[in-house]
Order: sequence, then C-alpha cells, then structure tokens
Amino acid sequence: MKGLLLRLSALDADAATAVRVIAHFEALLGGGPDPETLARSTAGLAGCAAGLELPDGRAARFGPDGLALPGAPAQVSGRVDLEPSGGVWLERPGVPGPFDELVLEWMAITARVLAGRPWQPRVPTAADPALVELVLSGREDATDRIRALRLLGLAPDVPLRVVAVTGRPGTDAGLEAVALLGRGAVRGTVRVARAGALGAVLVQSPDAGGPGSRTASTTAELRAALHERGRERGTDRRPAHAVRAGVGASAAPLDARLSWEQARSALRFAVAGTPEESVADHGELGPVALLADIPVERLRAQEDVRRLTKLACGEGAGQGVELLTALAAFCRTGSLRQAAVELHLHHSSVAARLAHVEKELGLRLRDPQDRFGAQLALYAWRLTQPEEGGDGSDGEEGNGTVG
Repeated sequence: MKGLLLRLSALDADAATAVRVIAHFEALLGGGPDPETLARSTAGLAGCAAGLELPDGRAARFGPDGLALPGAPAQVSGRVDLEPSGGVWLERPGVPGPFDELVLEWMAITARVLAGRPWQPRVPTAADPALVELVLSGREDATDRIRALRLLGLAPDVPLRVVAVTGRPGTDAGLEAVALLGRGAVRGTVRVARAGALGAVLVQSPDAGGPGSRTASTTAELRAALHERGRERGTDRRPAHAVRAGVGASAAPLDARLSWEQARSALRFAVAGTPEESVADHGELGPVALLADIPVERLRAQEDVRRLTKLACGEGAGQGVELLTALAAFCRTGSLRQAAVELHLHHSSVAARLAHVEKELGLRLRDPQDRFGAQLALYAWRLTQPEEGGDGSDGEEGNGTVG
C-alpha cells in the first residue's frame, strides 16, 4: 500500500488522496476499532469534527485535535444514515470539502462493521491515468497497450468493458467514480482513473462474456450501488444520484477504445435522478444509440424536441424537470403505479404531472404509439443538453487531512 501511494502521489494528487482515504479505513477495519477510535481517527483525517451513532446506541464525537466533544453537533456538513437507526457525520464549517463524501462513505462502511455486519476487504481501485489512457487509445502500438494492461493488473486476453462517469458540475469525475466503486460495487477487477473531464472505469471479470456481449451485470451493479446510496442519504438529497454513468459493451482488451466510445455515447443519454436514469447502458439503448450520430442542431429543430424544451424551461423552478422525470419513468415502465414507486411519489401526483404533459404535448400516453414517440423525443432532447462533467481541478493535500 505504501508503494502504491508513493507512485500515485507523483501522478495524480486526487487519486493519491482517494487511495489514502480508503487505505486509512481499511487499516482501521483490520485493527478492530471501537466507536471512539473511528470517530477520533476520522476527525483527524478530515481535519474537522466527526461523530457517529450506532444502531445499538453507542456514540462518539471528536474534534480534529483528538479531544472528545460533548453534546450534539451544532452544524453537520455531511451525513450518512445507518440502518435501522443512527448515522455518521462530519461537522465542517462552511461548504463540504472535496473528499468529504468519500470519507463519509468509508466511515459508514466501518460503522456498519462495528454494528455487526461482516467485512470483506476491497482493493483500492485508483489507477495510473497514463496507463488507462494508453489502454483506451487506438493510436498506440498493441505491444504498448498489452504492457499497460499488465501493469494495471488486467489480463490482455479477458474481455473488459469501460464505464464513463461524471458528477455534479464543479466536482472531480475521477473522485466521484472512486467514491462510487471504492467499496466493491462492481464485481471483478476494477481500475479507475480520470480521463479528461470524465472518470474512466475499466471492468474485467471472468463472466464478462465475449466481445460484443450485452451482459448487463455491471450496469445492474452500478444501479444497485446508487440505490443503496440513495437509501443511506435519503431520496430527497440530490447528491445521492448526481453521479451519471455510461456503460460500454464488453470488448477485447485491445479494442477497449470501442467500449470507451460507446460508454461516452451512452453517458449522453443518462440524466441525474433515479438510478435507472443515471446509468445508461449502450447495449440496452440498442438502435436508439444511433440518435447520438445526428447533429445536435437537427435534433434541437425537431418539433417534439422543441416542445419538450419549452415544457422543461417554461415551468416554475424545477417543475419542468419534474414533469419530464415523470414522463421518462412512465415511458420506461408503462405503468403509472410502477412509475410512482420508482419516483417515491403517490400515483395521483404522477398522474397529475402526466396529464399536464399530455396537454402541453398533445399526446395520449396510454396509446403505445404516442408513448413510443414521447420516449424517442426524450432521448433526443437529452442529447441536446449541455454536457456536464468535472472541471478537472485538483484537490489540495497536506498535513494528513483531506478536507
């Protein structure tokens, strides 16, 4: 682990810090911590007060100086709930730090172990960005790409798939990917690095299938991870589902660039919201993926797309987005009640939103043809939206804190 940290520190400050966070908590787990040790060490790592309350009632709260703090926290900057009760939190003055979500993710994992849940060690997934870029390149010699694969711990003869990840504007996409995947959300050998404004994830597992396989296990695992984060943070908190991912098809490792291109294309169809919408699989899209080849201006000029744009922008704050979210859920499920369950709303609320959509678009959504047209227009509308990605800014690192 020390060797990995030294190598990463010379390559990518954010990756090094992310791995250091994971290594910190894995070391704690290996030593059998108690609540006081977990809270004290987390506060020192994050550089701010930290606390926890376990479901069995045990609690602890410490400042960054290692001193116990009495009473309840005055200001909580970030929190992850535990089941069936309790939670872990950070108390940072002002806005949360760039690594706070990752710290809370792993603090919660450790707290669950303290509460009696089993722990299986996970290997940190942050990788050398230069090696990942080499694997994804179609210009480099095959020998160099095979060497890069082996240095990443990937087999050159086992199919892999690539995932493109982005998060909220202003966040580091590579860090978002590490936060999502760091606790083993996806089976197999996983390597994560920043590639421009996106996070690039290489996934290789024995049951990945041959090149071109449409096995959606990686997609299902990513959606399940987002579902779990949503339960921990509460469905009304935007950060739980702000991560978006596009999944490419399985390909031979020397053709990884093809899966990467598919992943980036699929990412354009993903929208922040429910896990089903936040993760787009190129194979699931099928022929719809061809829409990405149409110039944006032509899509924008299409009449149904223009109506959706007007609907999205012409309502009150956030209401247009809520209408389109209800429309997407109904088109995907074909059921008013299933759409309501997915959106955590009463079915009458979804029905009211769909009635508004039908009135504005002149559609009868119970008609399969109209519903198909609405879903196709929704896909096209998404492709006309500005790309959201991390700004690639580096976080700061110093004095043992990751705030």
